[in-house]
Amino acid sequence: MAYYEHVLIARPEISPQQVDALVEDITNTVKELGGHVGKTEYWGLRNLAYRIRKNRKGHYALLNLDCPPTAVAELERRLKINEDVMRYKTIRVEALDEEPSPILARRDREERRRARREGREGEEFGGDFEGGEE
Repeated sequence: MAYYEHVLIARPEISPQQVDALVEDITNTVKELGGHVGKTEYWGLRNLAYRIRKNRKGHYALLNLDCPPTAVAELERRLKINEDVMRYKTIRVEALDEEPSPILARRDREERRRARREGREGEEFGGDFEGGEE
């Protein structure tokens, strides 16, 4: 079987739970057609580079697929008729990467930096700063 990375952009009006249900539906479709879904990542509601159907944002999700090409064709056929999916892209790769994608890795780095910065700011003022003197 071949390896694929599949990214989809869903409408911003739907909830993250509905995006999870959409990803679960994709997973079930691939399994029915003899494939396997490896890593799945939800990247969140992100800005688009350009407007799509008058939308400026979209829910992004990434799936690693190990399936035959016929399963990918059927998956893309189903996504074409799904009104919640604005765009999708399936790319064949030599090997699946099980590490977090650069999108999630950057988000984790930014959260760690923010936590360190907030921790240091508290130390500079000697703990919680109330704004008044005693």
